[in-house]
Amino acid sequence: MKFIHAVFLFFAAALGGCASTPTAPQRQEVVGIIDKVNTYWQASTPSKEWSFWNVAAYHTGNMEAYRITGNQAYLNYSLDWAQHNQWQGAKSTDKGQWKLTYGETDDHVLFGDWQICFQTYADLYQLDKDPARIARAREVMEYQMSTARNDYWWWADGLYMVMPVMTKMYNITGNPQYVEKLHEYFQYSNSIMYDQDEKLYYRDARYVYPAHKSVNGRKDFWARGDGWVFAGLAKVLHDLPKDAPHREEYVRKFQGMAAALKKAQQAEGYWTRSLLDPQHAPGPETSGTAFFTYGYLWGINNGLLDRAEYAPVALKAWGYLAGVALQPDGKIGYVQPIGDRAIPGQVVDRNSTAHFGVGAYLLAAAEMVRYIDKNK
Repeated sequence: MKFIHAVFLFFAAALGGCASTPTAPQRQEVVGIIDKVNTYWQASTPSKEWSFWNVAAYHTGNMEAYRITGNQAYLNYSLDWAQHNQWQGAKSTDKGQWKLTYGETDDHVLFGDWQICFQTYADLYQLDKDPARIARAREVMEYQMSTARNDYWWWADGLYMVMPVMTKMYNITGNPQYVEKLHEYFQYSNSIMYDQDEKLYYRDARYVYPAHKSVNGRKDFWARGDGWVFAGLAKVLHDLPKDAPHREEYVRKFQGMAAALKKAQQAEGYWTRSLLDPQHAPGPETSGTAFFTYGYLWGINNGLLDRAEYAPVALKAWGYLAGVALQPDGKIGYVQPIGDRAIPGQVVDRNSTAHFGVGAYLLAAAEMVRYIDKNK
């Protein structure tokens, strides 16, 4: 741990404080990192895996890596995965049995963790407009929108899983119901998870303060949970037309989170698992940090976040991602395992990796390339 701490101090010193903007990396360096990370992942992980959230989140990053590099192997990997899953999430055909509660079986069609795959299917459809690629997405989402329920997104992760599905499908179909239901479901999520004072999201209703507190009695905002939301808002705003109804509400939430997260960043560039209580579960965590880095870079690149204020935050975070999270062989470390909260004492180290952490990393790296291109 002394060695790791020394590495952190080195990068913190090299990058400097947020008073001045650290130097951006070279384009070829970041593209090289994308290649190293994704080649390692795809060589060690079969493409033919299920379409559940943990795997599907990787593919959202893989598609961005493909957009930046044009590497056909990346595209083929996501195509193989989509074809293996028959362009579906949960596969039940009996609508009377479709469930929206947590579940890993084929009848949990309305549970958002089975719907994130539709993001990648929609992206692949845009490359080859075969209706079969989005047929299941349309069937599921349009059935869901026909119901009177609005409580589909009851956990923070769900905002990343499904909000971008709604905007992608709106852009494909032109059906305004996608935009209206997106807002209706988002309002429900805000009513149970959003902290108006802190401008952050609790992971779900179980963790709202003061019923739940960190080990030091503070509000406990889980980094990856807020990472899902921040990145999800960036993806929604990327796809949502400038004149779309409710767009300004998403902008306000996104900008509010950016300001709040800036204050929670650690000196070494990362965010701890419990955002406002670093001692609750101390040490670096890559998935939340990568999602935040992606969100900041996207916001700067698209004129929604001030470059002078937020580029130092993003570049400092990139210093951690490139200098500590990235291992010599291309593995992405310090990814908290699957869970729903910051757990005191849980080991998260350089060998801790996961699909979703790599996906988040690729999102951040791809957006860093765009940042470099815009600021030559």
